[in-house]
Amino acid sequence: MTPEEVGRRVVALLAPVEATASVSGGQGYARATVDVPPASWADAVRAARDDAELGLDFLDWLSAVDELADGFDVVLHLWSVAHRHGLLLRTRVPRDAPVVASVVDLFPGAAWHERETHEMFGIDFAGHGELRPLLLPPEFEGHPLRKEFVLASRVAKPWPGAKEPGESEAGGGRRPVRPPGVPAPGEWGTTPTPAGAAGAGEGPRGGTPARPARERPARAARPSTGAGQVRSDAAPAADEAGPLGRPLPGELPTGPPRQQPDPDAAGES
Repeated sequence: MTPEEVGRRVVALLAPVEATASVSGGQGYARATVDVPPASWADAVRAARDDAELGLDFLDWLSAVDELADGFDVVLHLWSVAHRHGLLLRTRVPRDAPVVASVVDLFPGAAWHERETHEMFGIDFAGHGELRPLLLPPEFEGHPLRKEFVLASRVAKPWPGAKEPGESEAGGGRRPVRPPGVPAPGEWGTTPTPAGAAGAGEGPRGGTPARPARERPARAARPSTGAGQVRSDAAPAADEAGPLGRPLPGELPTGPPRQQPDPDAAGES
């Protein structure tokens, strides 16, 4: 079935419920998209799973989208293993009371997805029965994927692109908001020091002194025999000697000759 046919079939199965069918973007990966009221959410999932023509028997993922004042869109993607087509099923819940029916009884694999969506967006799934924390510690406050949630990283470094909610595109913006327990930028860590200052950082806890540059001694001129020719028998300067007094590559050692053992002395012993 084409995405258009999948959408029309779902709408026909839900009649007289007001459902709207459309097609998502993605060209060859486009999916039928059907928007249903929150009260018909579980019925729409059941109809898509049990209908023989649709056969949407595999739950791919479930999540949500924060639409600010318009509420939250709960999005479910189903796939048919036999017919090789998919469906994006959506419903919108109000922001002040974000509740929708759980579909764990239809797809047990939705339990993990509903727990994550509840934790990240604050949406309740009626009938789930076990919406305990999944990714965040129990003492965490707030819902990180809501658009009004203030990120601590925005306090340390301003966002270079899009504005925070409430800020104008022309600049300026509202007063910065810090989450509870996050100090102001001048109250933690070190801040960069202007060029030419003595330290590498400054702040209430002090900066780290800059490491002084190490000066290298000038090399002594090596004797030359002519245009571009360097005498091979010239001894290297003191600062040009290799590590631990070893000769440089291409030069002969200048130390005392190695003493060879005396065979006569070895025989007498």
